[in-house]
Amino acid sequence: MKIGVFAVLLGNKSLEDALKYLSEAGVQAVELGTGGYPGDAHVKPEKLLADKKEVANLKELVKKYNVEISALSCHGNPVHPQKELADGFNKAFENTVLLAEQLGISRIVTFSGCPGDAPGAKYPNWVTCPWPDDFTKILDYQWNDVLIPYWIKAAAFAKSHGVDKICLEMHPGFCVYNTETLLKLRAAVGDAIGANFDPSHLFWQGIDPVASIRKLGPAIYHFHAKDTKIDPINSAVNGVLDTKHYGDEINRSWIFRSVGYGHDAQVWKDIISNLRMVGYDDVISIEHEDSLMSVNEGLMKAIVFLKDVLAFESKGAMWWA
Repeated sequence: MKIGVFAVLLGNKSLEDALKYLSEAGVQAVELGTGGYPGDAHVKPEKLLADKKEVANLKELVKKYNVEISALSCHGNPVHPQKELADGFNKAFENTVLLAEQLGISRIVTFSGCPGDAPGAKYPNWVTCPWPDDFTKILDYQWNDVLIPYWIKAAAFAKSHGVDKICLEMHPGFCVYNTETLLKLRAAVGDAIGANFDPSHLFWQGIDPVASIRKLGPAIYHFHAKDTKIDPINSAVNGVLDTKHYGDEINRSWIFRSVGYGHDAQVWKDIISNLRMVGYDDVISIEHEDSLMSVNEGLMKAIVFLKDVLAFESKGAMWWA
């Protein structure tokens, strides 16, 4: 396995400065934002696609600092009910695919998206219960009329350009938010759809990441190392559905933390071990969203923590094998 970093947290640095900083910290891979919610501070696909020299320069830069690009990320909502927003996210997706083709990268990271509740809606409508029956009708429209048709077309486009791993992050607020919904879309669209497995979004839903890893198996295409701390007092009173601002840490039922600050090393060792058991022996990409720590401190603590829990060497044959 390799330690990677989702480099958008270093958007205030030039790409070269960010790569130098990460390389000196012992990072072996980077995940680069190419539009959508993460932005494109380091990599602007349209600029690179217009000039092959820029693509070559990017390749040389990552080589210079002895890192690899684990994925290009364009998290967005390409099925947003407002057409102009959906078109923007879809353009970011398609440009990311085209750039991945130029770079020889076969996986990109994004969200499934969430449509509105009917044609003409203005905002996404994330359904969390089946009753009253209105909600079931919304789900039928979202999945069968919008989501599945979009991703069938998008997956075909991606595959035609050498991207055969669309890594969807299971995130509440979008149609794919847990193990079941990821597998539902994969069954409908095909194996181009897989998971960008981020335990932090599962912890606060009450999902055991190890159980999810076992269920998803070969559908895990990429991994985000991010933790969540469930507040035992606030969640006991209000549960885990929480719409308070992320900066209101003391009143929230849960907050995002650097790895090791939400769950201890044994939990993370079990996650890493089970990833290996299902065949994922690839990049563990740190995503820093810990509002209680600076970028530098949170990232460095995560790197140190993961160096202890990761298995870096290839599995070897045992004497009894």
